[in-house]
Amino acid sequence: MTEYRFETKALHVGQEQADPASDSRAVPIYQTTSYVFRNAQHAADRFGLRDAGNIYGRLTNSTQGVFEDRIAALEGGVAGLAVASGAAAITYVIQALARGGDHVVAQKTIYGGTANLLKHTLAPFGIDTSFVDAQNLAEVESAIRDTTKLVFIETLGNPNSDIPDIDAIAKIAHAHGIPVAVDNTFGTPYLFRPIEHGADIVIHSATKFIGGHGTTLGGVIVDGGTFDWVASGRFPQFSEPNASYHGVSFVQAAGPAALAAYIRAILLRDTGACISPFNAWLLLQGTETLAVRLDRHIENTKKVVEYLAAQSLVEKLNHPSLPEHPDHELYERYFPDGGASIFTFEIKGGKEAAYAFIDNLKIFSLLANVADVKSLVVHPYDTTHAELTAEELADAGITQATVRLSIGIEAAEDIIGDLDQAFQAVSDIVAA
Repeated sequence: MTEYRFETKALHVGQEQADPASDSRAVPIYQTTSYVFRNAQHAADRFGLRDAGNIYGRLTNSTQGVFEDRIAALEGGVAGLAVASGAAAITYVIQALARGGDHVVAQKTIYGGTANLLKHTLAPFGIDTSFVDAQNLAEVESAIRDTTKLVFIETLGNPNSDIPDIDAIAKIAHAHGIPVAVDNTFGTPYLFRPIEHGADIVIHSATKFIGGHGTTLGGVIVDGGTFDWVASGRFPQFSEPNASYHGVSFVQAAGPAALAAYIRAILLRDTGACISPFNAWLLLQGTETLAVRLDRHIENTKKVVEYLAAQSLVEKLNHPSLPEHPDHELYERYFPDGGASIFTFEIKGGKEAAYAFIDNLKIFSLLANVADVKSLVVHPYDTTHAELTAEELADAGITQATVRLSIGIEAAEDIIGDLDQAFQAVSDIVAA
């Protein structure tokens, strides 16, 4: 459906016609664990990757398949793979590319949970990570080693919405024969498509904007189909016969979708972080309204940023739409229609004021999620990024005064009114 626009593809890709089994217009929930083979040869062909149908629910499901195809189409990739969470999606991509003794280059301002995965969880398995200032291209390139297997960045950093130059970083990585993976959770395919800017792999926590309602965990990996695994010479697990799967070469069997096929056939098969059919269905509902919701998120964010920029109790406002922001030029280039509805500000009065401000909000919900239709708030220093050391927090631009907002789709006037009354409630603290 490449001839159609985003909004149309978000509604139709993967089920262009009614369900053939039931004539249902909506995508059915195929709540099953397993599938009947027509005969013994058919079963053998399925397991040998000669027939691309369903085998077992841990690998594929028809409801899941529609969701995968739809997100891949929206991102401009060749294949999608849905898994149980965004964390699982990130972990699988890293495990597919890096082995013991290998190395990853990662943006230092990524989500704290991802940083912890790379720094602590995967380190005992022999995967080393260098965290770099993604705005410093020389630092990015100098961090690359002979053992580097991946450059990992986020479209918009968490929590301050900093923006790396994805085009430039991709050129650097590709010159060294290394793929680039971009966590596009905050960008969404509606606002930004990393594959068009040189990325090879796109990852989403579908829990966030794609789901949109704070109801459903899920993650998606999109294989861009752009990286030449053979020419790189760094990834024999894709290009050479794999003993774990009948000696198949995933490059030969799956072509441009070799990465997605490998993760599904090996990692997902053996470690099982599969998505449920019901969760895939819920995420499909979110996908269908993604464009409509994002337009409202953007509209509200512009108004909130304008309000905060004029608020005397705001010490520093971290939003790339501001002309003084160091990433403003990249924001204008990558997000011409707006974006970055998850961002931070620093409040005068430090931690005490931040806590009081958060505790006095009424519309905003204090919880560890973002990109919900409802407006959300959190104190990242003590919650979402609490696993970082004081030095790492400072390096990521997170202080005791930092408040993270996720702007929802409520009436903008009500959102701003809620912020205003919370600032009034902490004015005495700041004055003291």
